[in-house]
Amino acid sequence: MDSLTQIVLGAAVGEAALGKKVGNKAMLYGAIAGTIPDLDVISQWFADTVTALEWHRGFTHSFLFSIVFGLFFGWLVSRWEKRASWKQWSWLWFLCFITHPLLDAHTTWGTQLFWPVDLRLAYKNIFVIDPFYTLPFLVFLILALLRKRDDPKRRRLNNLGLYISSGYLLLTLLLKGITFLKFENALAAQHISYIEIETKPAPLQSILWTANVETEDAFLIGYHSLFDSQAINFGTHPKNHQLLGDLAENEKIKRLIKLTNGFYTITKTGGKLYFNDLRFGTLSVDPNNKEYVFSFLLEGTLENLTITENRKRPEDAKTLLHDLLGRILGN
Repeated sequence: MDSLTQIVLGAAVGEAALGKKVGNKAMLYGAIAGTIPDLDVISQWFADTVTALEWHRGFTHSFLFSIVFGLFFGWLVSRWEKRASWKQWSWLWFLCFITHPLLDAHTTWGTQLFWPVDLRLAYKNIFVIDPFYTLPFLVFLILALLRKRDDPKRRRLNNLGLYISSGYLLLTLLLKGITFLKFENALAAQHISYIEIETKPAPLQSILWTANVETEDAFLIGYHSLFDSQAINFGTHPKNHQLLGDLAENEKIKRLIKLTNGFYTITKTGGKLYFNDLRFGTLSVDPNNKEYVFSFLLEGTLENLTITENRKRPEDAKTLLHDLLGRILGN
């Protein structure tokens, strides 16, 4: 999830774990703990593109990290914070560390909770930024912060924020199931045979959902809003995997394909070759749009290949947001 959500989640979990004993410091340390797992992004400064992608949400988002560094930071903080014991501080840090990847596992990117086991959990039922999940945490956390440490209403307010946001997270699982059946029925009605289907919410909400459908030669992308009254239309995105040629044997390309779980297309524009990660869709709610959220420029040869991620433009986000608001209301 986004940084704000993880900070607020960490603060709320810290308050639930130790707020009654240490007051606002539980929120403070919880908020700090909520940011630490995402420090793995610094790998992009010294590692190549593919390696940085592999490391993201890896070790720092694992049970192993949560246990080892939960104990370490618990011991460290207990050296000067004497209101709680080492075990109590360690429990706070562990809970804040582990709830971070547990939440991230519900997003499209997923997490390697069982690192070093090569298994990435991605339930794909919530977008990385969803105000409907974050706002209850934030509102009730602020209300709890205004109460004194020993005020019973403080704990109830904080817990209420946790309950509401967790309830919303469970609701997105139900909505994922409902919309998955809608996509399956639409494919059957249009007599489309497919190999695999993945669904996920469109940005910022859980009303509009999108599906990536793998067929023999292409991927289909479709959108469905809970307010839709018309049939689902699927846009076609040819795989074009043959355009890789000899590059298909490059080790970095093989690792990139593994990261995408095989959901990728190859395009050639202006003589340049691009590797497009379809897991995160396109920069539009038009199923035929060919501007992908994650696209990588491939330059060089089999022995000397450079992979560069295309940077997003601010205007892309503005256009997507405008289109998104209209599409949520239905077709």
